[in-house]
Amino acid sequence: MENVWHLRRVAENASKACWICYKPTTSVLITPNNKDFFYICAGHLVDKGFCQPDPDEAAAAVAKKKKDELDAEIEKVKKEYDEKQKLKREKRKGKEKEKDKAKEKEAQNKDDDEDTKDEKAKDDKIKELSKSKEESQADLGPRIFRLNKSFYQMRLDKLRNAEVAKRNRERLSNPSNFPSVPSGNP
Repeated sequence: MENVWHLRRVAENASKACWICYKPTTSVLITPNNKDFFYICAGHLVDKGFCQPDPDEAAAAVAKKKKDELDAEIEKVKKEYDEKQKLKREKRKGKEKEKDKAKEKEAQNKDDDEDTKDEKAKDDKIKELSKSKEESQADLGPRIFRLNKSFYQMRLDKLRNAEVAKRNRERLSNPSNFPSVPSGNP
């Protein structure tokens, strides 16, 4: 069995005790071939004495984090620009009011409707971005780990002991493995 473990999440109602500290957790480390798994706290995943993230995957996570920060900054700049444009439009509207109040009222109603629609659309986009940002922050950490030597050896020993116990149960359940009663006179 290879020392590669993938991080998976389970639902809150399916949480079980951490393998190390027995606190309830929803994080599970599982082998790629699904032969072994155990529940582990998020605190133990960042502990260098327990496991290390896969270097390639950790680099990808850092790159993703930088990209998310850049996207957030771009959105912020776009929002500021839109606000400045809105202020300019309002100033122009104020000047137009002095020139032609009647025409302005009709145009303002149309512009206000468009502005409110635009604002609602932007608010919806901002909410979606914040939700996706929260979801991505949960997944920002690495998802592939390698256990330290001693913990990996403990998992191997546990698997071997389980196999030995299974073989022993099979031997005990088979009556041909026991000696037979002597058939001759003493």
